[in-house]
Amino acid sequence: MQLPLQLNSFEKMEHTLKVAVVGSGTMGNGIAQAFAMQGHSVALADISKDGLDRALSTVKKSLERFVAKEKMTAKEAEAIGDRIHPICNDLGAAVADVDIAIEAVFEREDVKKEVFSVLGEQAPSEALLATNTSSISVTSIASAASGPERVIGMHFMNPVPLMKLVELVRGERTSDATVERAREIAEGIGKTVGVAEDYAGFVSNRILMPMLNEAAFALHEGVATREDIDTIMKLGMNHPMGPLTLSDFIGLDVIVDILDYLLKQTGDPKFRACPMLRRMVQAGKLGRKSGEGFYDYSE
Repeated sequence: MQLPLQLNSFEKMEHTLKVAVVGSGTMGNGIAQAFAMQGHSVALADISKDGLDRALSTVKKSLERFVAKEKMTAKEAEAIGDRIHPICNDLGAAVADVDIAIEAVFEREDVKKEVFSVLGEQAPSEALLATNTSSISVTSIASAASGPERVIGMHFMNPVPLMKLVELVRGERTSDATVERAREIAEGIGKTVGVAEDYAGFVSNRILMPMLNEAAFALHEGVATREDIDTIMKLGMNHPMGPLTLSDFIGLDVIVDILDYLLKQTGDPKFRACPMLRRMVQAGKLGRKSGEGFYDYSE
């Protein structure tokens, strides 16, 4: 897969950005890598040193794959890694002088609000504050921050270094200037932007989650095997991977959480999670990250 921009594309820009990414999980370390690949300095903040160590290891392995595919040199990969600075349990220090802070903690509204309360107080007043939420109300998250007009949803897609899309989500108080600045930043790291209003699930998950859920129902009800469901959707709809494979990639626990949130917010029964999905999550079958989901990844 081709990189969205040449690695040295930011050499022609007037300045690079100081970026803080809050949360070092799958999305957080991917966002940090994407910015570092384009020359920006990234503070990667987390409350867990072990989490930060895993994140840096993940980024290193990702960059090694780019080197193996001759998309960059080993020296370039090392320089990219050096631009990511882990900061443990000191969010104030991580965001003290940033141009943009991007929250990428797990999908719980109360946790995100707690983060934005700190961001609103500790980040510079002119800094852009973004949440990578995939479904939770940006307006609600922004209510916890001083200056909600500078808060916006920047929903990156996984894996972040490869996927082109950033779904920008405008909260009730998000200013036009914030939307345009977020667009400029996203496009500056080679992303394509789509803008959505602040409705549950936005565009991506409002459409994607019912499809993944229906694929689980099809398997649950014996309509077809997992392989045939994936083959029919992959080849018939020209999707890069089947819905059950994609579910394993996203994480079945994440899918159930999003479906539950959408059901709560809309009251629409189409978002009722398939019983099979919920049972698998209860059993610890979460997909790739646990080694078992709809498919077996133990090897």
